[in-house]
Amino acid sequence: MPLNSRRNGRDAYDPGMIDGVNARLLTELHADPRLSMSELARRVGMSAPAVTERVQRLERAGVITGFHMDVAPEALGMAVTALVRVRPGPGQLPKVAEAALRTPQVVECHRITGEDCFFLKVHAPSIAELEEVIDRFLIHGQTTTSIVVSTPVPPRPLPIPAD
Repeated sequence: MPLNSRRNGRDAYDPGMIDGVNARLLTELHADPRLSMSELARRVGMSAPAVTERVQRLERAGVITGFHMDVAPEALGMAVTALVRVRPGPGQLPKVAEAALRTPQVVECHRITGEDCFFLKVHAPSIAELEEVIDRFLIHGQTTTSIVVSTPVPPRPLPIPAD
């Protein structure tokens, strides 16, 4: 598995890193991220130590960026989901990013191209509380908010290239 120099404390990767075995490992982990290394090894026909080393190398290289748990926002009383675009005023760009970091209702924050510089995904228990969250950003620029009414394509894994 080719590795280049290190970046950000991680091994750098190149596109050749995703060989047939690593593609199968990623596919299995997408289907069930809680698989034990021994079960994952059984599914790809390798030893557990070899699979563990490959998974660790993929993690160090930043190909696998972490395993996480998804909790339904509604189960936590967060019935309103909104997408908020923010167009910062002059000199406000870093303040928008800081506000997003300090606001727990912001579950995603992307720096984007175009007139709006940030795209946020926000969960709130009500429209009134969504308004309070949006107000935290209004002091830094203009906002445009869209309330999510449905999600026909929920988050899904990236397609794994086949050999």
